[in-house]
Amino acid sequence: MNSFKKNNKIQIGVILAVFIVILLLFGSGFFIISRKSKEKGKKGSTGSFFVKGKEAGFSNQELEMLNQFASKSNIEDKSSIFSSQTQLDICIRSIISSMKMSGGGNDHETQNFLTKLYDFRKAIEFNKPSNKHGISNSRQINEGQILKILVGGVGVFKSQVVKNTYQYMTISRPVNTKNTAAFSWEGSKISVYFWREDDAGYVFDSNVTDEVFSLGISSLKINHSEALFRTQKRSSIRIKLNKPAFLYLAEDRELSYVLETNPGLVCFIDDISDTGCAVIVNGKADSGLRVKIQFSLDNAPVCMTGIVRSTNYNEKKEQSVLRIEAENLPNIMRNRILGEVFGVSPEDDDEDLPFRVLDDEAESISTKKPPTNNYNNSSLPTNSPADDFAGVAFPED
Repeated sequence: MNSFKKNNKIQIGVILAVFIVILLLFGSGFFIISRKSKEKGKKGSTGSFFVKGKEAGFSNQELEMLNQFASKSNIEDKSSIFSSQTQLDICIRSIISSMKMSGGGNDHETQNFLTKLYDFRKAIEFNKPSNKHGISNSRQINEGQILKILVGGVGVFKSQVVKNTYQYMTISRPVNTKNTAAFSWEGSKISVYFWREDDAGYVFDSNVTDEVFSLGISSLKINHSEALFRTQKRSSIRIKLNKPAFLYLAEDRELSYVLETNPGLVCFIDDISDTGCAVIVNGKADSGLRVKIQFSLDNAPVCMTGIVRSTNYNEKKEQSVLRIEAENLPNIMRNRILGEVFGVSPEDDDEDLPFRVLDDEAESISTKKPPTNNYNNSSLPTNSPADDFAGVAFPED
């Protein structure tokens, strides 16, 4: 009996020992397989990064740079910078900070690389579902929407949506300051154009059914349209800026990127993109003028030249909003603007009006030579370009 019990204990001990060895072998095998899987995953992630980067149009050299900055920014899945605007912004911000710390980055090759990154960043923004959908009928137009009304053989008028119900749309009585002749609107066929904020331009045809007073405003009732023609999609991303600037009247043959070194007409930038801006000035203004806006971003001067496409005068404030379509910008200036638009530039606390250009900037960017008179920041000179501009752009009437 004692011998039997002793044999049983030995067998149980052997079984336990074998079981422990199996567990150890299994655990070691699992650890090795897991480690290899992780290493394989990392290799796969790197491979995915270069594949997606190539598809996005970046060269091997550019991808090596992006790879380094993604690592520096602690981005675990580096390939995500080609699909996530947040991850891409982190990478771009790291690149700009590195450029500023090194004191370089103004060379042609670096600016072209930044331009490619910003263009890709814009593509990500426009591929968002929220930017792909417009409106399909006039019932979806918001009250307060600014309209342009075209009447064949008569002219173009400005109006605004006063009320929009399922049955009809009520718009303010259209006005044209250059056409004040008496005109009966009832029964007229009209074409309506409007720009929908952060979307596109639209056109539709309608008929005026009645002339009424709505909410105390002389108005027209017009028929709805089920067929809106989407004429122009948004090509740039705008942001509000509220930044002081100088405005100049630009000569027709003057290069668009030439920086001014003297004060112009003081204005404020209301919003901006890489394709244009809106500025607020005192007085009235005419469309069609070629103008230049000069301001400061990231402690560096930026010059935007373009055509005033439309104006909006506020009688109470005696101010005009000028919407300017910009001409092609040098990459270095366009990149500064897009850095501000996407919020990847360092904070800029310098609100000074940049009419003085530093010597080193004058060497890299074509600059007008200052006149013999020297002006300071405190006030505009009596015979500055602002005075010449004001008489042309802002007539007293």
